[in-house]
Amino acid sequence: MNWQNTSGRYNAVSIGLHWLMLVLIIAVYACIELRELYPKGSDPREALKMWHFMLGLSVLFLVLLRLFVRFTSGATPAITPPLVKWQAMLAKVAHIALYGLMVGMPLAGWLILSLSGTPIPFFGLELPALASENKDLAKVIKEIHETAGTLGYVLIGVHAVAALFHHYILRDT
Repeated sequence: MNWQNTSGRYNAVSIGLHWLMLVLIIAVYACIELRELYPKGSDPREALKMWHFMLGLSVLFLVLLRLFVRFTSGATPAITPPLVKWQAMLAKVAHIALYGLMVGMPLAGWLILSLSGTPIPFFGLELPALASENKDLAKVIKEIHETAGTLGYVLIGVHAVAALFHHYILRDT
């Protein structure tokens, strides 16, 4: 398996991490949306929230691995034909925003749990709190987290539509 990008293609690890992250992000969103089907305090609702936390933290750890792979696997493959300047700039901004979402959302969630004085579950482990309890600040960060989550739907949708447009309509790489 080649760990380096080629001039025309990302390496297999980068491709695999991309699709694994998509599945994880879908699961994170599904857990938090599906919890609404159950009454507050019910076991299924609490389980979905716990899975939301654990899968969200998994996104954080995998995106850090993904960034490491991205910066150590050589140059990003060129798009053929090259994008016009405004498209290239928009693509760069969108990718930065997506990476910001993949790093910032799990960190915000971890911080919300920390500030709420809630244990931070991670597949049988309890992660350390990032800050001491401050319920007022937790509420503020939770609002930001929820708003960013809504923005995430838009960013992911725009990313998917742009990828499909380039692949099926423009037929570029």
